[in-house]
Amino acid sequence: MIYIFSLIISYLLGTIPFGIIITKLFNKGDLRKVGSGNIGATNVMRVGGLKLAGLTWILDMLKAIVAVLIGRYVGGSVFAIWCGFAAIVGHCFPVWLKFHGGKGISSLFGVMLAANPIFFIICGIEWLIIALGTGYSSAGAIMVFCFMPVLGFCISFYYGLAFLAISLLCLWRHRENIMRLISGKESKVEWKWKK
Repeated sequence: MIYIFSLIISYLLGTIPFGIIITKLFNKGDLRKVGSGNIGATNVMRVGGLKLAGLTWILDMLKAIVAVLIGRYVGGSVFAIWCGFAAIVGHCFPVWLKFHGGKGISSLFGVMLAANPIFFIICGIEWLIIALGTGYSSAGAIMVFCFMPVLGFCISFYYGLAFLAISLLCLWRHRENIMRLISGKESKVEWKWKK
């Protein structure tokens, strides 16, 4: 029962819409009605600049970190990742927003930081190189989703399986980005400190 309760708490943590909260606090309007309509850090950057996007990113990471810590306390390192997965599900499908949430990349990095900081550093460097080099944040994210399970399976089968579940969820959430990248219609990110 404690395991189910931990997963539910982790999901609810993930549903906290920090992007919406921050943009409203700074009078940037309803995030769901501007840019891509997404509640994540990338869309926050479009309307509020890099500073607000960074704050959103950190808070979205933090809620996943807390979920992982809860899972580790309750059931160990593998269950911790599954609690992180539940938080990402909450971020992507928040019950309070009719299940229309973000795409999970910032919360995924939170899971990696709490579960295995080395994974966080490797995937963070990879994302930065691709996102800054190409201008496509989504391209960097997609490469992280593909690479992360490989790192997980290097630790253990069950570790890798949990990371594979996260990767598949995030790839599904980025399916439209993937199609736009293939067709050359994906929009580049404007790296501006503030707007």
